[in-house]
Amino acid sequence: MRETVPGRGAAPPPARGAGSPDGVELPPHRFAGLVAPAVDRTFVAGMLAGRDGGGAELSSRYGGPAATGALVEFRTRLAAPGGTIDAAGFAAVTRYRDPAAVRRALDKQVAYGMIQRFPDGGFCATERGLAFLAELFGVHAEVTEELWAGHDERVERLVPALGRVLAHAIGSARPGAFATMAPPHEPDGTPPGVLLLNRLGTLRYHRADAHAAAWTAAGHTAATVAALPAGPERLAIEQETDRRAAGPWAVLAAEERLELLADLAALPG
Repeated sequence: MRETVPGRGAAPPPARGAGSPDGVELPPHRFAGLVAPAVDRTFVAGMLAGRDGGGAELSSRYGGPAATGALVEFRTRLAAPGGTIDAAGFAAVTRYRDPAAVRRALDKQVAYGMIQRFPDGGFCATERGLAFLAELFGVHAEVTEELWAGHDERVERLVPALGRVLAHAIGSARPGAFATMAPPHEPDGTPPGVLLLNRLGTLRYHRADAHAAAWTAAGHTAATVAALPAGPERLAIEQETDRRAAGPWAVLAAEERLELLADLAALPG
């Protein structure tokens, strides 16, 4: 299970320390549009490496994707002590999917003994589900170390920078997908690669909420915006998304934003 959000394609990032193409430092709203595809690319690369580097085999031992899908998607909340997902948060994270289909998927995972459903529609991981998550975090530690080997300095810059961005976003979060998924579970000793992967993944939900707010304000639904062709209306929604997603990035100085974008662009994947 993974949310996909309509958005613009990647633009070439400026070199570290450089200004934007017009010679002006990128303000947060312009940066938000540039960094989104870089965040997506790096996060997806890490998750795919996890799947191919042991995650698929691990999932099969617990029953396969039908048993583990929600645990993988909601891992950074469900792995936390007392971690739960409420019905409204689940609906926000899965807003682009058929509600009946996602309920059936959860029913299967309940049947496999991986999650426990509450009467109000929320859910948490069972003991078996927590065991799977502990192993999954181990897989992600191994694959991110290999995927980003030789880029230790970049990872060490990105982790605290994204931590500051997350903290700022959490401080102003409204109910939605991001508030459901943040903060990510980061127990003591979490390897830098896992911190980076999960901080990137959590930040994607901040933009997802900004995008949903933008298309809602434009009179769309999840279904109609997904079908919206390229053109002035979609461009206006993307620009409004950038504006709404910009706030947390303002916590970084202009030079830090550019360095972060360059570091993401340089990571393999």
